[in-house]
Amino acid sequence: MYIKKTRKKYKGRVYTNYLLVEAIPTPKGPRQKVICSLGDLRPRPAEEWLLLVHKVEDALVGQQTIYESRDPEVEKIVRRVRRREQQEKESTEKQQDAHEAQSAADDVVSVRTDGVRTEQHRKAGSIHVGVEFWRRLDLDNILAEAGFDERARKITCAMVMNRLILPKSEHAMPRWFRDTAIGDILGEEVLGCDDDVLYRHLDRLHPERSKIETELSERERNLFNLDETIYLYDITSTYFEGQCKANPKAKRGYSRDKRPDCLQVLVGLVVNRDGFPQAHEVFEGNLQDRKTLDGMLDLLDKRVGLKPGQTVVVDRGMAHKENIEQITSRKLNYIVAARQSERDQFLDAFENEEGFEEVPRQPSPQNPFQKKTPVQVKMVKQGAEQHVLCLSDGRREKDRAIRESQEKKLAEDLQKLAKRIESGKLRKQAKIGEAIGRLKERYPRVARYYTIEYDTGASSFRMERNEEKVAKAERLDGSYLLKTNRADLTAEEAWRIYSMLTRAEKAFRDMKSPLLERPIFHQVERRVETHIFLCILAYHLLIAIEKTLLDKGMNTSWATVREVLGTHEIATVVLPTTDGRELHIRRCSTPEPQHRELYELLGVPQTILAPQKKWFSNGDYRDGKN
Repeated sequence: MYIKKTRKKYKGRVYTNYLLVEAIPTPKGPRQKVICSLGDLRPRPAEEWLLLVHKVEDALVGQQTIYESRDPEVEKIVRRVRRREQQEKESTEKQQDAHEAQSAADDVVSVRTDGVRTEQHRKAGSIHVGVEFWRRLDLDNILAEAGFDERARKITCAMVMNRLILPKSEHAMPRWFRDTAIGDILGEEVLGCDDDVLYRHLDRLHPERSKIETELSERERNLFNLDETIYLYDITSTYFEGQCKANPKAKRGYSRDKRPDCLQVLVGLVVNRDGFPQAHEVFEGNLQDRKTLDGMLDLLDKRVGLKPGQTVVVDRGMAHKENIEQITSRKLNYIVAARQSERDQFLDAFENEEGFEEVPRQPSPQNPFQKKTPVQVKMVKQGAEQHVLCLSDGRREKDRAIRESQEKKLAEDLQKLAKRIESGKLRKQAKIGEAIGRLKERYPRVARYYTIEYDTGASSFRMERNEEKVAKAERLDGSYLLKTNRADLTAEEAWRIYSMLTRAEKAFRDMKSPLLERPIFHQVERRVETHIFLCILAYHLLIAIEKTLLDKGMNTSWATVREVLGTHEIATVVLPTTDGRELHIRRCSTPEPQHRELYELLGVPQTILAPQKKWFSNGDYRDGKN
């Protein structure tokens, strides 16, 4: 306790009063509580004021003191304090009694049953799960540590929920906010956002992406006890609608989306063996895969801290000599898919059936009823490397179909080119050379089987199929080669680790399909990168949900969970009473058995929203019991 001096001017005179004040903690910080008024203490010497405070404080808590046991002034102050406390207590009790009486009256009402209706139905189940996992991953605190206030954190959460539930552009998101229960769950302030607010929020998120991603990966490792020994790196492309003149990374390149007509960027993603993202980066759209590995390893080291002995798994596009050196120079191990030219050197070993062992393949968690043909593997040591020869009947059929399809298309385009040359529509040697080069670039898998030449002197075009090369390719259908510097692995173990790379591929499929990461409509580089970052955050939630279900024995995808929970809603029940008023109760519907099963497996509360009551009468309302 302490004494606070106040002054008040009345009719030209200044009156001084001293208050006995106590500092009490509140959620918004310490606040002052007035215990009582002491009047004007100036008749008493100022050095005795602190002594008075100690006497009053001891008397109030019932402690004995070394001071005088009976001080009339202290007893007078204590009586005033006790009287004030009693008055406050009685007032509080009356308010509680009135509130309870009103609540009881609200709970028991006479209703006109013919007027009962429901309003403002909003889908809520999938949003409820998404927000619960947002909180479980502690993303709110991560954003707070990055400097975002409460409203900004809610806007970020709402934007990520949109990507997770029903992806829309920033222009269309505000309508989605209004049409779903996101406002009920996060707060009404989210509903006040327009597209300009969301665009500006993308700009604010952009410089904090690295900090958020690093902290999120750390929380996930602790929460799910994730493995840190294997990192899977893959890369994909994502294309734009528009000219993207404000984005220097937007280039034309090899399109995994079969959209060579569009500008694109590349997205590199590292996931761990459980499929959780560890780091991502956005590269220029025409960059070769092999040119991205060194920078991504540097980025991964900053995010998670690489340690000697960890294993990096990459596909054949990053299996060049310099890529291997980039991995081993960091004292890391590697498992990579060798390039086709390296595989071809092992033709005799592939044809020799001795030494192959059969490895059964487990069905995908997303498709547990799909039967997968086994793979045959064999280890061949060559120098300091272990080579794993892999044969797959399922892949043999796929390789043959792709090769025959591409060869047919190449032959048709070569015939068209020959007709253009013969008819004189294409005469210049440089133009003919460019046309031949474009065909080789379009069909690299099969163009190597053909000798394609144009004889300037004879003005003749020649294309000849190399039957020996075709026969060799047929014998190698369904085969692929893995390389590793780990001597502690069997052929089966090396193959199983490499097959985990499909988890990075799954991440890209999920980002492109249920999360609709592309096409991208943003034209500014920073907003493109933040758009992709929001998709990464949504994927963190997606994989956390699927991992939780998988650990409980349920093999299902987020798309299925989202569909099942789509029927769990929040609605307003309107009860018209016999006295002319209406009681509006905002609450969630009773979860059905399939909803309850998912909520129980995910560890999510079955009640989305506590009932909220409001009375309406002649346009006015008063709050009821929440």
